[in-house]
Amino acid sequence: MTVLTDDPLIAGYHRFRRVVWPAQAQRYAQLARRRQQPATAVIACSDARIDPQTIFDAEPGDLFVIRNVAGLVPPYAPDGGCHGTSAALEYVVKILKVRRIVVLGHAGCDGIHAMIHGPLRNAQDFLGPWMDIAEPVLWPMPEQGSGEALETAVEDAVLSLSISNLRTFPWIRDGEKAGHLALSAWRFDIATGELRTT
Repeated sequence: MTVLTDDPLIAGYHRFRRVVWPAQAQRYAQLARRRQQPATAVIACSDARIDPQTIFDAEPGDLFVIRNVAGLVPPYAPDGGCHGTSAALEYVVKILKVRRIVVLGHAGCDGIHAMIHGPLRNAQDFLGPWMDIAEPVLWPMPEQGSGEALETAVEDAVLSLSISNLRTFPWIRDGEKAGHLALSAWRFDIATGELRTT
């Protein structure tokens, strides 16, 4: 196999091995000897500008991260279809038994921008139907007008919708009622680095 020396991913890996690995090698060795045991699952947007592990200054093994376009949680729908986010939720709750699920939204979400402003008509195979999960927050349209204020209002409403959708999963709802599972929704501002609850 030929490795391109100017490949930025390979260059990043070499920095990791040179800088990060020496300080973390023992931790990785410990993680490799046991199954993963994260206490927290984070559902986040796939946006390349945000990284939950970096934002929360988490160590390897601390977070189980589920990423998708706009960080959406679909409603419970055990219909035999392929449901990546729902499968990951079932895994973290039933198998890993996490104690907390955090839905992490962010300012300037491109998926939500596209949902509001319409270019999803060019991506109808999967993206359009996926973003339809969030469409109910647009009706009635939030009163914030347009521009950044509207997008912020919709981003907040989508976080609330995702928390509501989490509660449609019976084993999440039951875990929360029993006090074994906590649900949180936070919004990260890329420009300021601030995190706030919604």
